[in-house]
Amino acid sequence: MLCSFTLEPTKFLNFPNFPIVNNLNNTRISGSGSYSISRVQRKGPVSVRVVALGSNGRAGEGNAAVLAEKNKLKEMREESESPSSSSTLIDDVDSKPTVAGGVQDVYGEDSATEDQFVTPWSVSVASGYSLLRDPHHNKGLAFTIRERDAHFLRGLLPPTVASQDLQVKKMMHNIRQYQVPLQKYMAMMDLQERNQRLFYKLLIDNVEELLPIVYTPTVGEACQKYGSIFMRPQGLFISLKEKGKILEVLRNWPEKNIQVIVVTDGERILGLGDLGCQGMGIPVGKLSLYTALGGIRPSACLPITIDVGTNNEKLLNDEFYIGLKQRRATGQEYAELLDEFMMAVKQNYGEKVLIQFEDFANHNAFDLLAKYGTTHLVFNDDIQGTASVVLAGLVAGQKLVGGTLADHRFLFLGAGEAGTGIAELIALEMSKQTKAPLEETRKKIWLVDSKGLIVSSRKESLQQFKKPWAHEHEPIKELVDAVKAIRPTVLIGTSGAGRTFTKEVVEAMASINEKPIILALSNPTSQSECTAEEAYTWSQGRAIFASGSPFPPVEYDGKVFVPGQANNAYIFPGLGLGLIMSGAIRVHDDMLLAASEALAAQVSQENFDRGLIYPPFTNIRKISAHIAANVAAKAYELGLATRLPQPKDLVKYAESCMYSPAYRNYR
Repeated sequence: MLCSFTLEPTKFLNFPNFPIVNNLNNTRISGSGSYSISRVQRKGPVSVRVVALGSNGRAGEGNAAVLAEKNKLKEMREESESPSSSSTLIDDVDSKPTVAGGVQDVYGEDSATEDQFVTPWSVSVASGYSLLRDPHHNKGLAFTIRERDAHFLRGLLPPTVASQDLQVKKMMHNIRQYQVPLQKYMAMMDLQERNQRLFYKLLIDNVEELLPIVYTPTVGEACQKYGSIFMRPQGLFISLKEKGKILEVLRNWPEKNIQVIVVTDGERILGLGDLGCQGMGIPVGKLSLYTALGGIRPSACLPITIDVGTNNEKLLNDEFYIGLKQRRATGQEYAELLDEFMMAVKQNYGEKVLIQFEDFANHNAFDLLAKYGTTHLVFNDDIQGTASVVLAGLVAGQKLVGGTLADHRFLFLGAGEAGTGIAELIALEMSKQTKAPLEETRKKIWLVDSKGLIVSSRKESLQQFKKPWAHEHEPIKELVDAVKAIRPTVLIGTSGAGRTFTKEVVEAMASINEKPIILALSNPTSQSECTAEEAYTWSQGRAIFASGSPFPPVEYDGKVFVPGQANNAYIFPGLGLGLIMSGAIRVHDDMLLAASEALAAQVSQENFDRGLIYPPFTNIRKISAHIAANVAAKAYELGLATRLPQPKDLVKYAESCMYSPAYRNYR
């Protein structure tokens, strides 16, 4: 389709599917497809040609490009050089070359003074140089000879044509040359910005090696230094300055069909505390895993940081800090901003967009989950995701130690979001298995916080979310004394305080149990309650150990122990896929139990023989498909699914829904 017309510079253009604003200070194009506009400011009419382009950049249906058609170069030069001409390219600008190398300043940017406005011109077409700069479609050296001819890439690439597998091999070779994990992280983020499909292909094929790079523990250091390494935005930053305009901000994001949002306010990043706006690394990392491990399309994922300030003095005094340099907003001001955000998300993306709360401080995390759990599709990974993955490990662990979940006594070090979330889900699962009231199953679970064992005599001073865990017992201050008094079979650390499972604590667990289950879950590695080597050595190789961050294999007494990793990445990608593919409108606790059961079922006898209570990450996409199927089945059972009819084989359906990073062939 080709049509030509002439318009005055300040006129508004409107024709089917291509509303265009064309004036001297603003150019906006909307509608479906890819658009391109270049324009020369003139005193007279501007001649414009409209071409509908196919996905190969040629004339066809579906896409459109609006091109400002300039007169022949000779005519333009004559026009600009003629002193009597009534129309010049740029007012009061010498038409001779003004930039080193002989580039004519046709847009007036080089001649403009610093206080004058210039237009940020942008040309976007699905071919040529801009195609190589488009991370969604760029294939680098993998463009075939035919594709290079069809898309004007001849000469823009070296003559070699490489396969995607060869590109993966080359990138892994390059990444392995770096000795510092943060350098590897930055190399991966740079690849994501250059070639999206290659990034995900690399991550999927090398997940066990790269997961600690794109997520914990390396992402913690990346967040700490985010202000220094920040190069280009990878999500939306919504601050107090956007209050009253959040819906408008959401509409600035280029992708419109969003299915998953991961949002943080940066107040409790991993075990590192308040990192403010620099917590953006967490939503970006989480959503990379939603795609790589759960198969959610990258274009359907939106990372968001809500910046309400920070109480971190170091950041407030850092000249490179990228967030608001003010104390954190609290109370009504905070609540109003979050409420506007939640309402804007639903208005812009609909009822079925999954909102994952990430790394909010305890006092906000529980309130937000309770407030919006009945009105939005929300999920808190710190509370619910951690609980689900730990429960899966405990269920699987019963095959190693025998008995049922109800036969165990549990002691937690840490009574925050993760600790109480895990405790509640364990109690729910025991209640489900034994048909006992929830209040009874809770009595098998004890928590230790910074003031000691949580007991009834402390109930009046406890925060609301800790009160269900206050049982009758004399006060105990030290963890090792609590271990000796409670005699737990399972010790779980969620304190965020490193090296708190001391030799005395582990030895006490080993003296009570033939096979003590010890889970040191705090992230990153520096905050882990103990190392794998310490757990195996101090228990004489009898401990069943798992951690939040990865540890290398340990050799003890001639036997090699492979520590498990209770990583939330086992759960949330599959959970998210299950919610999306079923069209669920709410998250129910039974869905979390279903996810745990699906994960536990994926642990093979071979894994058990090696002392593992989690399956290897090499099969994570298969694991995610089974988790998604279980979650979706539960959504249909509870009447919370809206995508009807229910597929007959949910596992196969989940696999068919997954994003593939393989390159596409271009026409």
